[in-house]
Amino acid sequence: MEHKKSGCPGKAKYLAGKRILPKPIGKDTNIEQLIDNLDAYNGGRLRAACHLLRDRYSQDDVTIGLSLAGALTPAGLGPSTVIPLMNHGFVDWITATGANMYHDLHFAFNLPMFRGSHTVDDVDLRAKGITRIYDILFDYEDVLMETDRRLREILIRPEFQKEMGTRECYHHLGKILDECERKNNLGQVSILAAAYRNGIPVFTSSPGDSTIGMNVAGIELLAEASGLLDKFKLKINPSIDVNDSTAIILNAKRYEKGKTGVILIGGGSPKNFMLQTEPQIQEVLMIPEMGQDYDINITDARPDTGGLSGAPPSEAASWGKIDPTKLDETVTAYLDVTVAFPIMTAYTIQTTKPKRLKRLYDRGDELHKKLIKSYLENNKEIEKLKNLIKKL
Repeated sequence: MEHKKSGCPGKAKYLAGKRILPKPIGKDTNIEQLIDNLDAYNGGRLRAACHLLRDRYSQDDVTIGLSLAGALTPAGLGPSTVIPLMNHGFVDWITATGANMYHDLHFAFNLPMFRGSHTVDDVDLRAKGITRIYDILFDYEDVLMETDRRLREILIRPEFQKEMGTRECYHHLGKILDECERKNNLGQVSILAAAYRNGIPVFTSSPGDSTIGMNVAGIELLAEASGLLDKFKLKINPSIDVNDSTAIILNAKRYEKGKTGVILIGGGSPKNFMLQTEPQIQEVLMIPEMGQDYDINITDARPDTGGLSGAPPSEAASWGKIDPTKLDETVTAYLDVTVAFPIMTAYTIQTTKPKRLKRLYDRGDELHKKLIKSYLENNKEIEKLKNLIKKL
């Protein structure tokens, strides 16, 4: 029976959506049909996220940032989800916890992790030398300690002996891990190796908060105790990363007249570091800007407890992180990322053409110079600040 609309003014805009009358799921239902068939609640938000990826993020002029929080690489999301999305051209830069990048090393080194159970006896695991990440189990000596041994040998190589940001450190690591993948005939299993091949910069905002940072500190301690600090010169400087990540957004918006979008998988420091590029441009460098154009946030946190890092899209707009005129181009889905993210990636790959890789790592010096140029041209307080620095 045809639905009859009443003549009440303004009612039509609320009833303009697609009618809820989904098709039955059958044995031939594919990912695209399954997602397009989701009507409401977080299923509807997942559909909206997938459609935003298909319709907006797929455009060549959109620069896409991906943030990764939570123990995602131990769960295998690197080979299954992140790397395919990178190769498809839907990731131009990444922020991740140092822990995610540390566990990424196991895969390139061919050190196995196993499916297990979260109900096992952890005291017995410790006695038997087994480490657990929820339902992921792996050998303490053969995986963790072996990864540390190999990592330390890598970090004392000549290319690491300088002050750098995590972006450059991960690039050097990625080159080595790419060689490991080829040597072990593993296929593409390491996010850092894929980032190296694709010219994708990777950042960690708190590099000391992971086993990679812990090993850097350990080697530095040994060098200090041995009188060898003139030999081991690796220093991770987070300020370099702040400026390099900010330069990516400024270039995309100001110089290339394009748009920017973020895919925020989980929350925490990676999410904030990715979103703070806009306040850095507007608030600190005082360069006129509006905020990210598109935002997809997959999380199980809540804003009212502070667990959503103060940045659901509408709230983020008050900080200048998200363009307030583009809030209808944002989606927050309260879902388990280990379920939602693979589905989003499958939908994207099956419904869009591969995008041209922007290879932003290769353009680092160029983007840095553009950032300095805009900073000097737009900051009215720069002379005052320069004079204060001179008095130090």
